[in-house]
Amino acid sequence: MTKTAVELIELTHYYDTYAAVDRISFKLESGKILGLLGPNGAGKSTTIKMLTTLLPVTSGAAIICGHSLVASPALVREHIGYVPQMLSADGELTGYENLLISAKLYGLNKEKRKKRIAELLEFMGLTEFADQQVNRYSGGMIRRLEIATALIHQPRVLFLDEPTVGLDPAARRSLWKKIKELQHNFGTTILLTTHDMEEADTLCDIVAFMHLGHIVLMDTPAALKAKYGPHATLDDVFLGYTGATITEGGDYAHAKEIRRTVSRRD
Repeated sequence: MTKTAVELIELTHYYDTYAAVDRISFKLESGKILGLLGPNGAGKSTTIKMLTTLLPVTSGAAIICGHSLVASPALVREHIGYVPQMLSADGELTGYENLLISAKLYGLNKEKRKKRIAELLEFMGLTEFADQQVNRYSGGMIRRLEIATALIHQPRVLFLDEPTVGLDPAARRSLWKKIKELQHNFGTTILLTTHDMEEADTLCDIVAFMHLGHIVLMDTPAALKAKYGPHATLDDVFLGYTGATITEGGDYAHAKEIRRTVSRRD
């Protein structure tokens, strides 16, 4: 029987009187990738922040790796990794130093953290840049380092908030490859947010469209597109169901500004 890694039960978050996330429910199987899709302001990042214990739950519940998000947030944090949309790596430190700080925060002993850091640097293709200051990294390298940092304690569930915002096409596809390797090689369960339909189609086993704080549609990318014809795209599906375009609320340039990373090619 397939094990559920993440389950949401009418999860809700209010900002004052505004329901940014309004009673959403779904299950995510272990080892699968789920994408939360929708325009800026749909509630994607708010959902991620609740699931990573950074925002309080107004009502409802979530179970992550068998632990209650509301009752046992500390236990939840032991099993998850989180890469925020905003820049999180320290540019004044080297790649190795960024990973070392994370390893110490998670309590890895000297021998274990040395081994784990070496493994992650190799996996992310950053070994030769380990002793270079991060402010000299390309945007794609920074993103790979941030994911490596989130993986230092070998979490079972990884949350990625707009993982490729601000990256050029080459860096974006390189990162897609690493995300799929995490799934296939290590069985990592991944929940990501995106408004990039190609990204969702490439990476996700399941997609859930969010609109105005609600999940309005959820299925495999293939099943969703099949309902709209042989040449339909996920953009067509979203437009047909909500009457809105997925790009409402911001474009690529705006997202790049938010990330504030360098834009050199890998």
